[in-house]
Amino acid sequence: MSSLHQESQGLLAELARHPDRPMAFMEVCGTHTMAAARCGLHALLPDHIRLVSGPGCPVCVTPVGFIDHALALAALPDVTIVTFGDLLRVPGSRRSDDKAPPSLQHARATGADVRIVYSSSDALKIASDEPQRQIVFLGVGFETTVPTIAATAKRAQAGAIPNFSILGAHKTIPEAMLVLATMGELGLNGFLCPGHVSAIIGPEAYEPLASEHGIPCAIAGFEPVEMLRGIASLHNQVLTESPAVDNNYPAVVRPGGNAKARQVMTDVFEPCDGAWRGVGVIPHSGLQFRDEFREYDAAHRFDVELPPPVEPAGCRCGDVLRGLIQPQECELFGKACRPESPHGACMVSSEGSCAARFHFAQGDW
Repeated sequence: MSSLHQESQGLLAELARHPDRPMAFMEVCGTHTMAAARCGLHALLPDHIRLVSGPGCPVCVTPVGFIDHALALAALPDVTIVTFGDLLRVPGSRRSDDKAPPSLQHARATGADVRIVYSSSDALKIASDEPQRQIVFLGVGFETTVPTIAATAKRAQAGAIPNFSILGAHKTIPEAMLVLATMGELGLNGFLCPGHVSAIIGPEAYEPLASEHGIPCAIAGFEPVEMLRGIASLHNQVLTESPAVDNNYPAVVRPGGNAKARQVMTDVFEPCDGAWRGVGVIPHSGLQFRDEFREYDAAHRFDVELPPPVEPAGCRCGDVLRGLIQPQECELFGKACRPESPHGACMVSSEGSCAARFHFAQGDW
């Protein structure tokens, strides 16, 4: 028996103690969501411990209005939309005359110039190579990806590339966690904090949750035993009534995080209120361009008419993202809403809770 297997067995035995104390812990990282589903972690945990998936998937929390905005830009002449692959199939608002919810994939199929890239640097190269077209990069994500996008904006400015812009829907995690912690209907006992984001913002970013609101926090990696270490830490913090921020991922997450990455973010962006699918507007959880970079803001550069956004009928993505229901509790799940015909972003994204449940359903979540 390997040492990691022995450790996992020991952690599960520890978690099995005090079955009379039901506990609910939320992970707010899409990679945690998929990792937990892939290894069957929910089925391994004792019945009294519940792991809830929160709004940790950046594509999933991007509101439908952002997709509508991207579609409006894609319809403009000489505009090329450049995006990460997951956004391609996220449905926009369905109007009364639509046969199906529109998406960037539909727009591309009907003639719009929509391209997939793996980084914002790829988008900037397209802009440099094709100066006759306006290149709009769709920027979504949390603190993990924002520094690279901010750095790309700085490169565009330094290189005087005027045909490049970014339609942004960037968000910051701690503010959302604070809102979720105060939602009484969730009954959360602690947070399994995101490893990737924590590498940028540092463990200190979660201190207010523990010190001011009494919410245990544990930063964890993405292997099963690493997630179990984090859950065991939360379990112990609840039992001992000693909420803290426990860094169980020290090889990647260091005190202070990555100051250089945060500085790049601060150079280009400033906090603003952010709209989260399913959660609503969270104060100071979004990022907008500073005045000196406003020319690279596609929302500022292009004037398009945007009707009020309409959520997909019957889709309960918002309730899934808030942890109020499990994916299979949505009436569309596995029926009208499947990976090949998604109604909501949670079924589209490779980090979405619904996609994770559909592909790796094991046990009773």
